[in-house]
Amino acid sequence: MVVMAPGATGAQIEAVRARLESTGVHVLVMPGELTTAIGAIGDPERVGALNLEGMAGVDRVVPISRPYKLASSELAHHEPTRFTVDGRVVGGGETFALIAGPCTVEDREQTLALARAVRDGGAAMLRGGAFKPRTSPFAFKGLGVPGLELLAEARAETGLPVVTEFLDTQHADAIAEHADVVQIGARNMQNYALLEVAGKLGKPVLLKRGLSSSLDELLQAADYVLKEGNERVMLCERGIRTFETATRFTLDLGAVPWLKLHTHLPVIVDPSHASGDRRLVEPLSRAAAAVGADGIIVEVHEDPDEALCDGPQALYARDFAGYAANVAAHAALMGRSLA
Repeated sequence: MVVMAPGATGAQIEAVRARLESTGVHVLVMPGELTTAIGAIGDPERVGALNLEGMAGVDRVVPISRPYKLASSELAHHEPTRFTVDGRVVGGGETFALIAGPCTVEDREQTLALARAVRDGGAAMLRGGAFKPRTSPFAFKGLGVPGLELLAEARAETGLPVVTEFLDTQHADAIAEHADVVQIGARNMQNYALLEVAGKLGKPVLLKRGLSSSLDELLQAADYVLKEGNERVMLCERGIRTFETATRFTLDLGAVPWLKLHTHLPVIVDPSHASGDRRLVEPLSRAAAAVGADGIIVEVHEDPDEALCDGPQALYARDFAGYAANVAAHAALMGRSLA
């Protein structure tokens, strides 16, 4: 990070930018109230050889050791990132975003009924899968574009912004047309070509942690989206693979406060996929709220026994309002209210 002197001129800042870009590094100019900082992301040895300290207007050059640069709270932000999705606030430390809906869109009646139920229960956004990555090639893989159209109809009726998974670059135009938030699933966290396209869509991105990925790897994946100029990224802890088999995955609640220390990005939690058991979803949700998560993404179905995907982990729609109230009470312990 190149810190410019308080009196640095626009021409001097531009000269430093041009010199950095000549080495092929990614350059990010960050104007501040008193001074401007310029982030240089790339080969540190090539940047060091430029002797930037001797250039007019440069105050100092500060090495940043973390492998993730844009997601780090050291480089671009000292305050938590806060943004809105159609008026719903995500991040910033004051609100708690509850994202709820079916694992997958099955039909029109189901989608509209669940959208109404989660809206009335206090959800800020509607989740629903139109394209589903499945372990078995014979499992239901979603309705595709017709599913996106049903989600758009649900948004029009309820006013809830839509969160849906972006699975393949071939779906980019359809996702851009119908989604309000682009979800990158755990299996695609390190699909870097997909991340770059997601960053270019101009939509907020919900990035799930990979099944066996470290937090450093999650933040480096976030950098792929951020470097495209898209700063509206939220991270999602959804459980990781460990030796324990009692739950579907192991929900890493420690990841939430750790991420809050090391990144400016909002952090949400997915207790549905972590537990695989609806009986565990509420206690894990309350725990996530209490340790400082910025929100929850949870699966809801009117009749989970008949669900085409992940029924055992879906909450009953009739129970959702009570669930939301209990989670909101724990979020209030951290000074947050439902978005």
